[in-house]
Amino acid sequence: MKTVRLGIIGLGNIGQHHFGYLTAGKVSRAELVAVSDAVPSKLDRYLPLKTFTDGEKLIRSGLVDAVIIATPHYQHTTLGIAALKQGLHVMVEKPISAHKADAERLIATHKQHPKQVFAGMFQLRAEPRYLKIQKLIQTGELGEIVRMSWIMTDWFRTEAYYASGGWRATWKGEGGGVLLNQCLHNLDAMQWLLGMPARVRGFCQLGRFHQIEVEDNVSAYLEYRNGATGTFVSSTGEAPGTNRFEIVGTRGKVVLERDRISFTRNEADMIQFSRTAKLGFAKPEVWNVEIPFENAPNAHATLMQNFVNAILDGEPLIAPGEEGIHSVELANVILYSSLIGQPVELPMDSVAYEQQLNQLIAGSKIEKKVVAVSNEDFAKSFRK
Repeated sequence: MKTVRLGIIGLGNIGQHHFGYLTAGKVSRAELVAVSDAVPSKLDRYLPLKTFTDGEKLIRSGLVDAVIIATPHYQHTTLGIAALKQGLHVMVEKPISAHKADAERLIATHKQHPKQVFAGMFQLRAEPRYLKIQKLIQTGELGEIVRMSWIMTDWFRTEAYYASGGWRATWKGEGGGVLLNQCLHNLDAMQWLLGMPARVRGFCQLGRFHQIEVEDNVSAYLEYRNGATGTFVSSTGEAPGTNRFEIVGTRGKVVLERDRISFTRNEADMIQFSRTAKLGFAKPEVWNVEIPFENAPNAHATLMQNFVNAILDGEPLIAPGEEGIHSVELANVILYSSLIGQPVELPMDSVAYEQQLNQLIAGSKIEKKVVAVSNEDFAKSFRK
């Protein structure tokens, strides 16, 4: 194989974005040959590509070597499993599944078909800002991590956004709200940089700012195995909102905010300084460093090129699909903790959460009226 024949399943906002850069030639050795969407009226604009109204028919068509799954959340698992069983390589949009138990099923299927490449579209891993922070952690420049805080409240969404799809902001269609939809990339970046916490206490408000049944306002407290603590705050109803990511280590503090990375570096490890200082109010001297970075030109295309290279050359994946379970688990556990009103140890019980989610689905009384809205500013949210 010299070229990977690709198909896109799902032509909503993100599916259209993938179509755009693929047809613009941003990914070498890849050819987009087929697309699928459940709404037939969407498909005419994609001719002369082969079009399908059923994703599984595209999977079985024999036309493609790999698929990008960009459908509503619950279909990620069923379509991913079908594609892997068909012998296709799979790139799944976030989240890889709506809940941890489904993610476990998808991952188990990949283990039965290990020759297929299975990747997750977690493009923040290709953004230089997070790569610079990762380097500070891995090289020990920050010392031992003691605290993190991410205030991620500039995900503002209007009522029109939630009315744009019948599946949006419903337990049955999406499986959750701001955590599972908007915050998945942040949760992935957080655990990619810092690892998974050992214990979580979540506080979620359902429909705090919108006429929806899922969470749109969230605060969470996290505890890590080394004793570090963290807070994660997010909302789709707060304007103007904040995006501030702060990590504190024994050798300093790094802050990512307003497209700037500021590193305040301790001249000495703060713990060692405290133990050896002769004065009660002494503090380590600090260096204030501005860390430069450039934005990735198209982080989605970077991950797609990596996916193609993995298929053709065996290149290691930037975001293996199996790692997508971590952000799903974080989204699930914050909500689950809030629903049951107590802290939850990780790894969480995926069966217990699935039962809780099924109860929410069964008890749903929401009736949505779907309206068409513009998605012209969709790409502005990619680097958060």
